[in-house]
Amino acid sequence: MSRLRKHLVGVAVVTAVLAINLPAVAGFATEKWRDYSINRDDYKATHGHWTFLDVPEKFKVNAIHAALLHTGKVLIVAGSGNNAANFDKGTFKTVLWDPAKPGRPDEFKLIDTPVDFFCAGHVVLPDGKLLIAGGTGRFEVLKAKVKRAAGALVIKNEDPDAKPREFHPGTLLTAPGGQVYRTLAHVSVPPARKAETGVPGKVRIRPSQTKVFAEAVTEGSAGLLTAAAGSVKFEIQGLKGREKRDLYAMGGSMTLDKQDFQGIRDAYEFDPVTERYTKVQDMAEGRWYPTMTGLPDGRVMTVSGLDVVGQITRDNEIYDPRTKTWRPGPKRFFPTYPALFLLEDDTLFFSGMSAGYGPGQLALRPPGIWDYRRDTDRPVKTAGGVGGVAPDEMEAFTPVPGLPQPELNETGASVLLPPAQDQRVMVMGGGPVGERQPGLPNATARTAIVDLTEASPRYVRGPDLSDPVRYPNAVLLPDDTVFSFNGSSDYRGRGASDVLRAEVYRPESNSFHEAAAPAVGRNYHAEGLLLPDGRVLGMGSDPLFGDKAGSLPGTFDQRIEIYTPTYLHNGEKAPVFTGGRESVFLGRRAGFQTPDAARIHHVRLMRPSAVTHVTDVEQRSIRLDFTRVKTGIIAEIPSNPALVPPGWYMLFGVTERGTPSPARWVHIRGEADTPPSDPRGVRRAPGTSPPGTRPSPPSTSPLSPTPPSTSPPTSASQGHAPGPHAGGTR
Repeated sequence: MSRLRKHLVGVAVVTAVLAINLPAVAGFATEKWRDYSINRDDYKATHGHWTFLDVPEKFKVNAIHAALLHTGKVLIVAGSGNNAANFDKGTFKTVLWDPAKPGRPDEFKLIDTPVDFFCAGHVVLPDGKLLIAGGTGRFEVLKAKVKRAAGALVIKNEDPDAKPREFHPGTLLTAPGGQVYRTLAHVSVPPARKAETGVPGKVRIRPSQTKVFAEAVTEGSAGLLTAAAGSVKFEIQGLKGREKRDLYAMGGSMTLDKQDFQGIRDAYEFDPVTERYTKVQDMAEGRWYPTMTGLPDGRVMTVSGLDVVGQITRDNEIYDPRTKTWRPGPKRFFPTYPALFLLEDDTLFFSGMSAGYGPGQLALRPPGIWDYRRDTDRPVKTAGGVGGVAPDEMEAFTPVPGLPQPELNETGASVLLPPAQDQRVMVMGGGPVGERQPGLPNATARTAIVDLTEASPRYVRGPDLSDPVRYPNAVLLPDDTVFSFNGSSDYRGRGASDVLRAEVYRPESNSFHEAAAPAVGRNYHAEGLLLPDGRVLGMGSDPLFGDKAGSLPGTFDQRIEIYTPTYLHNGEKAPVFTGGRESVFLGRRAGFQTPDAARIHHVRLMRPSAVTHVTDVEQRSIRLDFTRVKTGIIAEIPSNPALVPPGWYMLFGVTERGTPSPARWVHIRGEADTPPSDPRGVRRAPGTSPPGTRPSPPSTSPLSPTPPSTSPPTSASQGHAPGPHAGGTR
């Protein structure tokens, strides 16, 4: 063979090899070019940058819940992690991550987890502990796997003089038609109550009632029961005499339909100092998917959730951290995991967004302002109510109209836009109730904003997201922007529909700006939160399927990413606080040392996140007035506890270019804290300024103000008095 022929053959072979492998070569080149592009300094300065958190295998968990604690650590709660096998084995997990110790042996820590907190509710209390309540009592059973007819029952007791009666799992009950059912949980049935009638010597007996779930003893259709009249009476086997007369069960139809998750009543406080869960009083209701919102006095409003029989409860409860007890709250229906924000006039705003369980009827889930203090549960005639009456749902609720595409309000995000004094709430993304609804898109790019300081608040459409998504995360940043990322265009990422998107919303221009895309797609069970150094944590994703065709089961993505915003890549040195107050009362002033006072353009007080299912009603950013002084700044804390709920906050000093300082933790205390303190934190003597006044710091203070000519005050509204709709009028 001639040399030329050999050369031509060689060229042909190389050409053939390249042709065969061209897609792979092109893909490799594209990936390399992408890696090069996103790691350039100029790209980071305009788009930010994502990195992976290196988590040792033993500490990887299904991140269902996350909360930033005032120790700077992040509590990541899995519970059973949506894993029925873990639930059956009693394997429940919590991991504590310390961002300040990267790569050290004590960076991560496993926390003993007493119950299944999967899909619980949580809120940070004024003392910094995390209240976590509810969770999973029983996993759902899909219709195809239901073998025994089952349903919800209420065990009633008409004896006011009896002791509480305990019924263990497996208690048998007989229906009028002879079908036999067994209870699936332990219940304690209290005695009936006596109510005065106003007639001497006569009282009215009010039977007690306790919910329990029961299933047929026999499999299949033999256990079916249709309650034509709405409910039937069941006899409890084994009772005799008066007990047989006074104790019985009432229930509706027993079906072979899907059986939903069921909630638990358990409540715990997690102590960031001891790093342990501590049991507190149980709730009256079991809850799965509840929302917990902190109130101005430190108490916690707890609403919604699936109860112990898998039905959405409207029996709301209020937790008091001082007594560690619960009491009934006003009754009102909300869908599960409703986005419920505390407003500055001590009302609660339901944005219309929720996660999990509908209902689909828009009349049952309108956005609106709930004046819970004025809700008396006034009875009104209601079809299906007990005795034909039920509490008036609209007694203290003012609907807020104008939300576009209200049928796509599930699995979307809601934020109280910064600064909180503006009282504007934004919703973004979302989808229909459940997996799909005929005639509706699977996701929306819609955003909408409502100004709640207006006399008649109304949503207006905002700029669209870059893509239609369910499950978008939305995290407030210290520079008064909102970082939105991830999501999927279909239910739980079905059809490989995860969207690798990230964008920054700028309220001052009402516009979104592209940010660096994450490497991991995230959908159901995703969370995002702000870290004390200004970065953003992204984790959690629970896809329905593992492939586009839907032929493989999905696997929970345990990878964790961290986004570093552009303000940490802009080349500017971040300001820093070197000292200052750790505790300050509402309405007081506090000094903070910094060599960068001249560069600090604004100061923000940011409440740390407690987030699950892209729902975070905790995060808020409060604008602080401040004055520059020789050795730092003096900041003024607003006096309104409905604007600044007492608790631990991150204090950020931010430059004109938007570069934040690392956060300084500050404990904001309310008047309920004892003993009362003056601005320096010492016991207040009788006759001195009461709480809420702002005495000037003594002239000998190292943070005494410099003359106005050299230290002009930086003006920012300190916080509105109650708005035009205060006192329940809107």
